[in-house]
Amino acid sequence: MTSRTVRKKQRSRQPERISQLTGASGRRFTEQDRLKKRELKDLDKKNKERVEELENLQQHEDELQEKTKKIKELNLSYVKILEDQAAEFTERAERERKELLQLDADHERLVVELAEELESKKEREHLLVKLQPYADIFERAAKLTKFKDAKSLADHMENLLRIRESLLQQNLQKREKYDELRKTLQSKQEQHRLMRLQKTYELSQLEVEHEKVRSEVLDWETKWNHIQETASKKTLLLGQIKMATLNLYEMTCQDKKGEEVVDINDTEKQLDMVRMFIKDTDDIVKQYQNSSQRQEGKKKDKRSFPSHHNKKASKKPLA
Repeated sequence: MTSRTVRKKQRSRQPERISQLTGASGRRFTEQDRLKKRELKDLDKKNKERVEELENLQQHEDELQEKTKKIKELNLSYVKILEDQAAEFTERAERERKELLQLDADHERLVVELAEELESKKEREHLLVKLQPYADIFERAAKLTKFKDAKSLADHMENLLRIRESLLQQNLQKREKYDELRKTLQSKQEQHRLMRLQKTYELSQLEVEHEKVRSEVLDWETKWNHIQETASKKTLLLGQIKMATLNLYEMTCQDKKGEEVVDINDTEKQLDMVRMFIKDTDDIVKQYQNSSQRQEGKKKDKRSFPSHHNKKASKKPLA
């Protein structure tokens, strides 16, 4: 609870207290009402003035608190700025320290390179002194040749060395290519040999299969010849049977008139006709035998018909 709220409650309670005091004094001291009312008004006025002063003080206090809050925020932002600046200064110092270390390393490297360069220069000077006699020899040799000076002779010899190196390189490349081609040829020869072995094996397998098939063909040819021979025999036998059947048919049924003419190649129907003839003849014979037992006198007349028929049948020989 804030001080402003407390003061408001006190102001709300003061009129009640004043009314209580005035009521009690009115009952006891009726003659002094005006004086007390005036005093109460003065007190009320003073109270209002104090309340206004308290409100002003409270407002001033609130303003001071607001200013204090702003000052704290400014202090915090200032501290943050100081921290950022400190971090930036630290980072810059670290970066400058690294750059300084890099400069020291570069300086040491340059010192080493300078020492190496000086050493190389000394070696070149020493080599130049050592090769000076050869330079003199080149000068004298150049005077004896068509070259103008020793440098031209040296350039010519350098060109010759480059040509020699190029020829050696070409020879080496050709040698490598030759080795590669030789390896390729060996590989192809090996592949050809393996393929030839494979084809030889396949050919042997095919020859075995060919012999097997040839044997089967011979077996089937033998069977076919046997079938043809059997068929020929069967055909010949069938022809003989047909001729015999035709002869029987002609012998038995040629005297019958009014019946359907059977085709010469219809052997089955011819056999049926012969069978019917035999059956009819058998019936006739049975009837004849029965009648012969009853009539012995007519036996000669009954026998004349079969004998006459047999004479006609004997005229055509059997096939």
